[in-house]
Amino acid sequence: MAQTATYPNDPRIHVDAQHLLRLGAKSRALSLLPRQPARSILNGRHASRLRGRGLNFEELRGYLPGDDIRTIDWKVTARTGKPHVRVYTEERDRPALLLVDQRVSMFFGTEVYMKSVIAAEAAAIAAHRVLSQGDRVGGIVFGDTDLAEHRPQRRAAALTRFLSSVAALNGDLNASLRPKPTIALNDVLRQAVGIAHTNALICVFSDFDGLDRASERLLSRLAQSNDLILFNISDPSAHQLTAGLKMTVSDGTKQIELDSSDPDLSSRIKAAMDNRLAQLQLWSRRYGFPIVPLTTSEPALDQLLKLFGHTGGRT
Repeated sequence: MAQTATYPNDPRIHVDAQHLLRLGAKSRALSLLPRQPARSILNGRHASRLRGRGLNFEELRGYLPGDDIRTIDWKVTARTGKPHVRVYTEERDRPALLLVDQRVSMFFGTEVYMKSVIAAEAAAIAAHRVLSQGDRVGGIVFGDTDLAEHRPQRRAAALTRFLSSVAALNGDLNASLRPKPTIALNDVLRQAVGIAHTNALICVFSDFDGLDRASERLLSRLAQSNDLILFNISDPSAHQLTAGLKMTVSDGTKQIELDSSDPDLSSRIKAAMDNRLAQLQLWSRRYGFPIVPLTTSEPALDQLLKLFGHTGGRT
């Protein structure tokens, strides 16, 4: 794992608010609305899982050639003897809540980036896209002991404050941290349940360390009346440790030395990560929310462009 003392300004290890603000201009091709490119991870089997914005009833008027027959109000048509249609407009100003994990477990990466950096960049890209779609953006940025809550607002200043919180908690992470965690993933999910009641977009950017039975109940509640998307961030070492790799890993309370020359180590790590992913995928099928896989081996923007159907990555 890279040490911040050696690379204090390395963007692979830490991000700043200005970098997160600049990502908006580079991510205009992306959308978090239900209508997705053919190759998007949110298309196909996930297409029906995103409700998108609701509809507001605008007026009842006479049928015109070209109107969708599904909008005909048959009761009014029968009463008047002339076909009438109900006209709806798409709701605007939908709230979005972005949950951004910046705990010590996220300060890890064996190839290019820290998981905490990928989470910060992906959340920033999503925040930019939400605001550009005309919706409100807010979120909860959390570490092991600190948390910043931002209620959804449709203002550029709200976006700036949110990204500043992401950068601040990201900047606090360092290899020597040994916090006594007071904030767990479930605490944040529970807080989100209290904020997002219905028809919100909820995105969680995390490695999902600490999942348990309570997590399932909370995720199912969030998905029941909202659009929920999980951005699962992992490191390639979860699948195969690099030969000759030695590292120190901490969960914030305990520390362990890992040596990839141990023949059983890679299989144990892989089994643990596979079990966590299998649990998420089971809940995804059960409660109808998509999972977007992100890795520490590529910039978040390049990955999202490819995953959302823009072949070749950055445009």
